[in-house]
Amino acid sequence: MQPRLTSLNAPNIEREELPVDVLLVGAGPASLACAIHLQRLFESKGIEEKTILVIDKAEEIGNHTLSGAVMDPKGIAELFPNWKDDGFPILSEVREDWAEMLKPGGGSRAMKGAFCPPQLRNHGNYMVSLNQVCRWMSEKAEAAGIEIYGGFPAAETIFDDSGKRVLGVVTRDSGIAKDGSQKGTFEPGMNITADVTVFAEGTRGSLAKNLDRKLGLSKGKNPQSWGTGIKEIWQVDPAIGKEWFGKVMHTGAYPLKRDAYGGSFVYGIAEDKLALGFVVGLDHKDAKLDPHALFVQWKQHPRIRPLLEGGKVLRYGAKTIPEGGYFSMPKLYGDGFVQVGDTAGFVDIAKLKGIHLAIKSGMLAAEAICAAIEKGDTSEASLKKYDDLFEASWAKEELWKTRNYRQAFAKGMFTGMLDFGVAMVTGGRGLVGKRGGHADHTTMEPVSKSTFELPQFNDNDSLDKLTDVYHSGAIHEEDQPAHLLINDPSICGEKCTKEYGNPCQHFCPAAVYEWPGGNSEVVINASNCVHCKTCDIADPYENIEWLVPEGGGGPKYLDM
Repeated sequence: MQPRLTSLNAPNIEREELPVDVLLVGAGPASLACAIHLQRLFESKGIEEKTILVIDKAEEIGNHTLSGAVMDPKGIAELFPNWKDDGFPILSEVREDWAEMLKPGGGSRAMKGAFCPPQLRNHGNYMVSLNQVCRWMSEKAEAAGIEIYGGFPAAETIFDDSGKRVLGVVTRDSGIAKDGSQKGTFEPGMNITADVTVFAEGTRGSLAKNLDRKLGLSKGKNPQSWGTGIKEIWQVDPAIGKEWFGKVMHTGAYPLKRDAYGGSFVYGIAEDKLALGFVVGLDHKDAKLDPHALFVQWKQHPRIRPLLEGGKVLRYGAKTIPEGGYFSMPKLYGDGFVQVGDTAGFVDIAKLKGIHLAIKSGMLAAEAICAAIEKGDTSEASLKKYDDLFEASWAKEELWKTRNYRQAFAKGMFTGMLDFGVAMVTGGRGLVGKRGGHADHTTMEPVSKSTFELPQFNDNDSLDKLTDVYHSGAIHEEDQPAHLLINDPSICGEKCTKEYGNPCQHFCPAAVYEWPGGNSEVVINASNCVHCKTCDIADPYENIEWLVPEGGGGPKYLDM
């Protein structure tokens, strides 16, 4: 197998140097909370002339973040005690919530009030557009004197001579043609160095992944488990929108089988808009697993389909979600760096929530960084304070209560529900003190065992992948090296075709990978990519690498 690449940058190029004190890679809630809290701490302690820089691969902050989330306000209220009066963007307070188990032939069983599973109760929570949240937080950060650069994807990590201390990152070159030659528009990436680098790339970040490989940050931990979430924002009939505004419904069962983990939701985010989503675990055994097709099947259920009549899709998106919980979280710190948010696994998958945990992780990291910089020591030993603060926080307490949640479902829905019931009365322990885990790519069975069948698509409520990708606004410069790399193409044609039927053409929710009839080589439509990273996780041979494309490439969720 060819050596794994960590960057598409041209080698041996002279690059500009930009030294800063703290560099944050990614501009989601965790990163922005970290930057804002750190700036306040510097000011409160009289630490002057420290530069905090946030860079993000999206051209504009929020472009890669789709609307339609239910947020526990605990995190934002801690960061901004007057968050409502400060104009924090709220779509609606949750007015009503419940869960329903969908039956394959139609109909459902509703669970409301005391019968609603406790992890799905949302009293006191708020529906938000995460796109708007990131924009609002970035404005607050810039007003505080923090520098934020959009369109600056981080392509590789800079290490010292020992190979263990992080010194910063190199941003992605632009103006490189598909054949690797430099176009007339070529601009080399920049070396950004920092005393502390905060990795906040979201799920399955390419830098964080390679950092883990190099430094063994997941040694002794459960392998991370992942789910792929598919989401559409719909403009619906006003009568339906008004009825659903402020309501949250989670659904389970259909179209999943009992040995698969997943769920779905409908959020009434405006008087004429619904957010619909479907999440499926990537340890699903079927080689033809297609998260997008499952989403379409779910929308065709008689409980969901009537909600969409007379409506239209406004936006489409997909992302992976770290589901492994506390025992799957990597080491949070090292020499010259910390990890926050989804990058570090700060998600309570039982509740399907992570915004409040992401914000808290950023704040805890900021406290450790401030203390380290104040004493002039940003070593691993000094930044360990971040982990100590986490272990003493409400974030740890929450994640500890669901520490075995996802792993219990690996043995099927019945075992998972039984274990969770026991966990509720044992402080999160469940039937086993610490459940082991598995890497998702190891669970796939040969394609000969597949039973998955595609639904019928249409132009109304059951859009195919390519039509949905159009609604993501995904755009990439065509004449650039593909940011989706096949490490060993021979595996695809010689082994994967026979064993698994080339599952990349199924599990990718953006039709990036195609196998035209009779073709022995995969066709990669990199311009379709919505940056979900499913391929990087689910490929049974770990043969696909997702790397950052040129700055500004990817989905554009401009108004949602």
